[in-house]
Amino acid sequence: MKIKVGVFFGGKSVEHEISIISALQAVRSLNKEKYDVTPIYITKDNAFYIGARIGDIEAYRGSIPALLKDSQRVVPVNDGRSVKLLRYPAKAFSKPVVGEIDVAFPIVHGTNVEDGTLQGYFKMLNLPYVGCDVLSSALGMDKYAMKTVLKDNGIPVLDCRVFTAAQYDADNDAVANAIEGAFKYPVIVKPVNLGSSIGISKAGDRAALTDALDTAFCYAQKVLVEPAVQNLKEINCAVLGDCDAAIPSECEEPVNADEILSFTDKYLGNGKTGAKKTGGSKGMATLSRKIPAEITPEQKQTIQDYAVKAFRVLGCSGVSRIDFMMDKVSGDIWLNEINTIPGSLSFYLWEPAGVPYPELLDRMIALALKRERETENVTYTFDSNVLQGVSLGGGSKGAKGSKA
Repeated sequence: MKIKVGVFFGGKSVEHEISIISALQAVRSLNKEKYDVTPIYITKDNAFYIGARIGDIEAYRGSIPALLKDSQRVVPVNDGRSVKLLRYPAKAFSKPVVGEIDVAFPIVHGTNVEDGTLQGYFKMLNLPYVGCDVLSSALGMDKYAMKTVLKDNGIPVLDCRVFTAAQYDADNDAVANAIEGAFKYPVIVKPVNLGSSIGISKAGDRAALTDALDTAFCYAQKVLVEPAVQNLKEINCAVLGDCDAAIPSECEEPVNADEILSFTDKYLGNGKTGAKKTGGSKGMATLSRKIPAEITPEQKQTIQDYAVKAFRVLGCSGVSRIDFMMDKVSGDIWLNEINTIPGSLSFYLWEPAGVPYPELLDRMIALALKRERETENVTYTFDSNVLQGVSLGGGSKGAKGSKA
């Protein structure tokens, strides 16, 4: 019997469109002899849709409202055996169940979806899901929380400062002064919980710093500032597995037009495989890169070791991509960030390591089912008679004031 896989993508995120590309790449590569695949599009106001055209990338080039009109909105409901997709709104004389899934495969990027929000929804549905759990997803999205955990585990990260929108609105000069007191120019300013280089700027003086802060606060309530790495070389490495066992991929060296790898560099194409050459973006597969990266065997081993260690201490599962920064002169290496659901699932880093894309997807689904089996052995409820002696009438003592 085939496993029914629901591939979820889109959502209320600034990386919505990139999620569509990544997800539909995966839908095309999933083994249809092993899986019944249902693409499930999440709109920007978090409604779920299925339909014949939902899995067709061409449908998203036109009118989204027209696409949704030809599709069916659904609500996932657990019936005790699996998760059914119910027609919404219900229609008289039409069957309510229009689909069914055994496992969710979220291929989403950014806040409100990749940050543990969607994972928590699946957990409430008792639906097995691919990838990181709620906590590791949240840690991976919050760059400051991630740095704190990694630093505590001996993984090198850059020093940083975090500021809130309320602090900046109250006294933007005080925030700028605090940054200048902590770091020399240039500095990097970024939203604390976004990816795809959105809202990230490099500032070399006070005026540029103010502009960078203004930009970053457009996308987040908290902003992180850190020193810019001089003589920068970026190296990325993906990891596949879970807390019990994990392996690193080949390393890549992105070739970017600017010192900061921009959204345009990543997704709109600047190299031989760019969108202008192919007629459309291929997600992170569009980016020009050197594979393998031009680093020494010792540097490669160090980066792979740090990548696997970071993956495991953060509690990750499935595939994550860990991005590093290196000073080409000093050779110093810092872990920059982790992408718990990387663009294109970093399939291009696994193919050189001997893992074709369909096999990578198989392994990710197997890890999700493994976690579900392990979860079934954990007790999450506890029966007691505490409610027998509770009385809320005539007082406000509540449970602490009762003695069952």
